[in-house]
Amino acid sequence: MNPSFSGHLVNDVFGDPGLFVEVRWSKRAFLFDLGHNDALGPTRLLRAGDIFISHTHMDHFIGFDALLRVALGRGKTLRLHGPPGLIANVQGKLHGYTWNLVDGYPLTITVQEFHEQTIRRATFLATDGFQRHDAPEGAPINRQAGHRFSVLADPMFTVEAVALNHRIPSLAYSLQEQFHVNVNKERLHEVGLPVGYWLKEVKQYLWQGKSDDFRFQATLYHEHHKEEREFVLGEVRERFITISRGQKLAYVVDARYDEENEAKIVELAQGADIFYCEAPYLDQDADKARDRYHLTARQAGVMAKKAGVRELVVFHFSPRYTGLGHRIEAEAQQAFRGS
Repeated sequence: MNPSFSGHLVNDVFGDPGLFVEVRWSKRAFLFDLGHNDALGPTRLLRAGDIFISHTHMDHFIGFDALLRVALGRGKTLRLHGPPGLIANVQGKLHGYTWNLVDGYPLTITVQEFHEQTIRRATFLATDGFQRHDAPEGAPINRQAGHRFSVLADPMFTVEAVALNHRIPSLAYSLQEQFHVNVNKERLHEVGLPVGYWLKEVKQYLWQGKSDDFRFQATLYHEHHKEEREFVLGEVRERFITISRGQKLAYVVDARYDEENEAKIVELAQGADIFYCEAPYLDQDADKARDRYHLTARQAGVMAKKAGVRELVVFHFSPRYTGLGHRIEAEAQQAFRGS
C-alpha cells in the first residue's frame, strides 16, 4: 500500500533542520521548522499551508522570510503553530519591512502559540500592513493522555506535540493518519468503474465517520462520457476498500537528554513509521551535548528503540563532525538496531 505522507529533510544532515511532508494525491504539504529552505523552491513552499515551529532559534526560523516572499502575492493563508513567543517573533519579522504598497494583497498569516494551559492566537493581514490582531482570549489546551497535546485536527490526520527542555520550550511533533484507506483498482475495473476524484470523496466520507448506509452522488468520468451515479458508502467500502493502520511520522529537535525529555519523546514517537530525530553529537561528547541542551546519536537510537519505531532518520549534525557523518549514523543505528 502506498503511504499517504511522503517526508524528506529540507537540507542535508549538516544543514538547517527542517522536514517537508507532502500529502500524496493532493496539493497539500506541511513544513516542520523554517530553517534555510531555498532548496524547496517556490512550488513546494507554496504547498505548505501549515508550518509547525519547534522554536525560533535562527537555524529553525530564518526561512520565514523566503516563505513570506513567495506567498506574498498569492491569495492564501499561512498557518504557523509553535511555542510561546511565536506571535511576537512573527510580528518582529513582519515589522522589519515596509508595507505601503501591499494593501491589495490577499495574504493572511495566522499564528497560534501553545502555552502550558492555553493557546494564544493572532492574525496578520497584508491588507492593513500586517498589523497584529489578537484573538480575544486564550483557548484551553486540548491535552491528550500523558504529555501530548493536540495542535491540529483534521478528519484524515492529527498533529500532536510535546514541549521539550532546550532551556526554552522546544516543541516536538507527531503527524498521525487516522487510518489508511487503500482502493482496489482491479476490482473497480472489473465492474466498469473508473478511478478519479470521486474516490477522494469516498476517503473523506470514511475519515469523517459517515455510516455504512450513507448515500452520496458521485461524478464518474469514463473515456467518452460523464455519468452521475448514487452509491451507498458501506457497499463501496466492502467491495473496493481496504482499511489499515494509519501512517505516523515524528519530528524531534533541540532537546537535552534527561528523564523527563526522554519520557516525552518516547511517548510522542511511539510506533512511528519514521522517527526524524536530531543527533548533533557523538556519545563520546555527551557532556558537551548536555551542556548545549542537545542529543547524541546514541541517545536518539536508544529512544527510537524504546518507542518501537520502524525507521530512524538522524540529522542536525554539529559542524564539528564535518566529514564524520557516517560515524553519527552508525552510532545511532547501532543503538537502535543493536542488542
